[in-house]
Amino acid sequence: MIVDSHQHVMLPTAMQIQKMDNAGVDKAVLFTTTPHVEKAATTTLDAIGAEMQVLYQLLAGGYSPEARITKMKDTILELNQAIQQAPDRFYGFGPVPLGLSDEETNEWIRDYITGNSFKGIGEFTPGSETQIMQLETVFKALADYRGLPIWVHTFNPVTLGGIRILMELCRKYPTVPVIFGHMGGSNWMDVIAFAKDNENVYLDLSAAFTPLSVQTALTEVPEKCLFGSDAPFGEPQLCRQLIEFVSPSASVTEMALGCNIEKLLQV
Repeated sequence: MIVDSHQHVMLPTAMQIQKMDNAGVDKAVLFTTTPHVEKAATTTLDAIGAEMQVLYQLLAGGYSPEARITKMKDTILELNQAIQQAPDRFYGFGPVPLGLSDEETNEWIRDYITGNSFKGIGEFTPGSETQIMQLETVFKALADYRGLPIWVHTFNPVTLGGIRILMELCRKYPTVPVIFGHMGGSNWMDVIAFAKDNENVYLDLSAAFTPLSVQTALTEVPEKCLFGSDAPFGEPQLCRQLIEFVSPSASVTEMALGCNIEKLLQV
């Protein structure tokens, strides 16, 4: 079973499924999306930039907390609609707002994550170290939801300082599975070394900083590596081919392309 562990909702869903079929992907873990870059008329900077503006405004704090929550609920509805169109092809991960109280965070996870039968939480894209520290409320809640992983973006704009804050949260909450999205970007060596020493840490291989980072991760922590494409920002076929090209063995390839994420999600 080939499982792409990180795709965003693409519209129409039939197009997303066609991309999966072209790449030989059986299932995908589907995340909500704010910018629908696949809707851009062209791949010019202007066209892509226009679609990305909503995300840039969110990261810059351009929305009130109430507006952010309303937008998040809309994206969860869109995610559910996509999953319902092909429930045999998708698993879901749902977002959780930052800045809620402990009780509100628990209620949100109950209502919008487990209530929708999602398999995990994320993607979180912290725009500052303050936002990474706010993740502790989510970690604290997840300590009571054994088996629900959290997916955190660790490439730009997240800095090494931010990654180190996330590492401390991993140490403090060792029962919470944590997926380091994009494997730390240019800080991939630090992240791979951390994954070697911490059982609850997993590595998303999408948006790889260099093929060497993927090869090193597959060599050092093959049981922690998760094939992901970050579609529509990445191409499932190319991301799968990269893993197959640099993998040290057929058994490691099989683990990264599906076995590891199936074990993590208990599916």
